[in-house]
Amino acid sequence: MPALVSLVIPVKGGPGAKSRLIGDAAQRAALASAIALDTVEAARAASAVGELVVVGGLPVQLPGVRVVDDPGGGLLAAVEAGLAVLDPDLPTAVLLGDLPALQPDELSRAFAVAVGHDRAFVPDAEGTGTTLIVARAGVPHAARFGAASAARHRGEGYVELELPPLSGLRRDIDTREQLEAAASLVLGARTRALLSRTA
Repeated sequence: MPALVSLVIPVKGGPGAKSRLIGDAAQRAALASAIALDTVEAARAASAVGELVVVGGLPVQLPGVRVVDDPGGGLLAAVEAGLAVLDPDLPTAVLLGDLPALQPDELSRAFAVAVGHDRAFVPDAEGTGTTLIVARAGVPHAARFGAASAARHRGEGYVELELPPLSGLRRDIDTREQLEAAASLVLGARTRALLSRTA
């Protein structure tokens, strides 16, 4: 059996979360929390995930999830803070915290393919961003999340994992258009319930 993958999920909350989505600050914060919780719960249910570390905070405590403080300084600083507490002798990964249509088996299948490479990544549905990076045991990450991160991760030696565009693992939510596109997929229970109340 391959080693379980230790996973970091950075989560941004508060009134500034998901500023490009619809609604006022309170509605956006509630939606961001629902999306984050659905993402973390799906990841926790994935059979290939070992230790799960959330950087930032969650509105409710979830079993089997270790939470560490966000050091500030943006997404890359949060990613580094999470990776710093993991065992480097195990495979490690970073997953964005805004994937409400993520299915546990999608994540496990991605990890199963990723173990064949020193570094691997999953691009977002648009093909320019990144939703997941994975590194083999003992291989350090070179996280390059942000604008044009797919190309930047390729430049760091991450091998692209090919998943269909409709995969929940590729559907990160930053804009109203992305949320509407993801609504045709199977969303997590919290996100689905919140959207049904605001429809």
